[in-house]
Amino acid sequence: MTARKRLGLIVYAPALVGRDRRTIESVHGMEKALPGLRLEWRLSNGGRPIALPLRDGWILEKIEDGGFPLVCNGDQGFPVTVWGRERSGLFSPGGQDLFEVHAKLPLNKPVIESAAAVLEGVAEGARALWGEATPDDAAVDIAYQTAPTLAGPPSPRRGLPALKLFEHIRAPEIPYYLGWLNYWSAAAARAIGFPDPTRDAELLSRARRTASGGWVVQLTDAPLDLDNPAHLDMLKRTYERFPEIGGRAAP
Repeated sequence: MTARKRLGLIVYAPALVGRDRRTIESVHGMEKALPGLRLEWRLSNGGRPIALPLRDGWILEKIEDGGFPLVCNGDQGFPVTVWGRERSGLFSPGGQDLFEVHAKLPLNKPVIESAAAVLEGVAEGARALWGEATPDDAAVDIAYQTAPTLAGPPSPRRGLPALKLFEHIRAPEIPYYLGWLNYWSAAAARAIGFPDPTRDAELLSRARRTASGGWVVQLTDAPLDLDNPAHLDMLKRTYERFPEIGGRAAP
């Protein structure tokens, strides 16, 4: 792996309320999952790391517009960042505002080994409905599943299915798309029909249950690489298994 390769993570949770401690609990979850990680810096306007000795209090004070500012590990050779934002109800299922937590990490051996725990830690801390973590290269192809073209509907690459826009999904707990690692809350798992012990044996072999009753489900042993035919096939088969994902199920 080269240092330029990145893992992107995002979870979707109910909207923040006031000085909501889910902001700092999502950061704590990330730190606990990745050995040695301390996200105790912010970035100056020029991109210089500035130490935050009272990080948790700073995050709570800086909550605004349904999110929190970027914090990082202050290491430009191994940059890890996390931030939160609001997704307006205008662009969300059922017109409900949501809280998104985004993170970026280098795609190297320590991160790959801890990635499932990192996703779980962020998602459980945020009380997320669902979330995913995917290498940036694969995420570009996945984004085409929802990106409208000038002619209208999406035109996905690699034979992947077209997915509905977020605001056209019937409920916020239904995942909009799949990633390499997938966090499904108990509500999300019920909504898509996971797990079925017979049909989901392969997925269950790479799944872990979370403390809240949700699941972290890993599609492939190695990070998702859609140039690998086996990885692409696994992604397609998982979409076929769960037609609710992306709003493709018949009403």
